[in-house]
Amino acid sequence: MRNTSLEELEGRIGYHFEDRYLLECALTHASFANEQKIHRYKDYERLEFLGDAILEMVSSAFLYKEYPDKREGELTKLRASLVCEPSLADCARHLGIPEYLRLGKGEEAGGGREKDSILCDVVESVIGAMYLDCGRIDPPQDFIMRFILSDRNRVFFSDSKSMLQEWAQGMGQMVRYELIGESGPEHFKEYTTGVYLGKELIGTGKGRSKKLSEQNAAYSAITKIREKNGQGRDRQ
Repeated sequence: MRNTSLEELEGRIGYHFEDRYLLECALTHASFANEQKIHRYKDYERLEFLGDAILEMVSSAFLYKEYPDKREGELTKLRASLVCEPSLADCARHLGIPEYLRLGKGEEAGGGREKDSILCDVVESVIGAMYLDCGRIDPPQDFIMRFILSDRNRVFFSDSKSMLQEWAQGMGQMVRYELIGESGPEHFKEYTTGVYLGKELIGTGKGRSKKLSEQNAAYSAITKIREKNGQGRDRQ
């Protein structure tokens, strides 16, 4: 872990731990734990197991109440899009979690600090650590609602591309996505995608995968369309 105060991270996530050791374990990858001969820290895997269950429960309850007309299959699909790996990794990056990770030398060299799979696991482990620390569902639930089930994420990870497609069809046109750039080493690629309405570029987005860069591009386009129409970022 880099020399960054955990108090700063606690401020970002909106929760201060009574037992900070839980947070330290939540940020510890197995590769780091295995390298430490004194085994001072446990890795985050057990906390991730707990956090995953809490996230599924909170997101399921939220969607059940929020969409009373959707059937079970639709709710399952929507939940999967909201708590998918790219969504949780995006949350981790938004909070600056990568800089706090404890990684082994090999994992660090392999770009583990920015791997979606690791960042996703760590977000779930932080949720689990939060619950164990306070023994109540309220703080982790508040975290989930604020950073994972937020209005922005709900548009970005569930509806952005379909919403943009519907809008374009209403205009009698079609949207298309085009990869317009790549950067970084092979194990740490960043893709840039443009979304076009006819020949007009209406949004661009970057991401560690082509799919995520397309989602970013669609969200960028939707945001610009709303601002142009005076809608801002109103809730869907």
